[in-house]
Amino acid sequence: MSDGEARPRPQYGEYASPEEQRARIQQPAPAWQQPVTPAVPVVTEAPGAGIPQAQQDADALSAGAPVRPRLVDRVVTIALLVYGLFNVVTSFPSFLDYGAYAETMFAVMGLDVTLSDPAAGRPWGIAAAVVLALGWIATALVSLWSLRRGRLTWWIPLAAGILFTLVTGVLMAIPLMSDPAVVKALLGTTGG
Repeated sequence: MSDGEARPRPQYGEYASPEEQRARIQQPAPAWQQPVTPAVPVVTEAPGAGIPQAQQDADALSAGAPVRPRLVDRVVTIALLVYGLFNVVTSFPSFLDYGAYAETMFAVMGLDVTLSDPAAGRPWGIAAAVVLALGWIATALVSLWSLRRGRLTWWIPLAAGILFTLVTGVLMAIPLMSDPAVVKALLGTTGG
């Protein structure tokens, strides 16, 4: 470039002043150029005192800070899942042999009755077993997902266990309540 030629005009603002650059990108001035604010009062209690732990964890999660692991929650969640799996596995034989299940229920209730058609209950027992197994699998997946996210999780297997136990109980009771001999025996014991 010779002295007579003018310097080429910049295309992307290479020669813009810092104030022009900040104005263009709409960024505030650096802290050393900001007006002075009054000092923050000194806090004498520990940070987070008086704030519930769940709120502190939510604040830390939203700020991007890792949430400290909850060992007790993890242990209780895994213990409930193991208990649920034990329950599912031990329930299968009684659900699949509906005649034996019905005899056990009659003995517990103190009824001297037999099912009119024990084979009619087998599809209901299979349905109850499938619902219980799929419910446990779904519960385990949701619980593990929640544990990985750092959320409080112990209530998930507890609530799911109650829900799926009730659903399978209803499925197993339908054939009992549909049998005329059982209904007659139940009405005979409650009426007398």
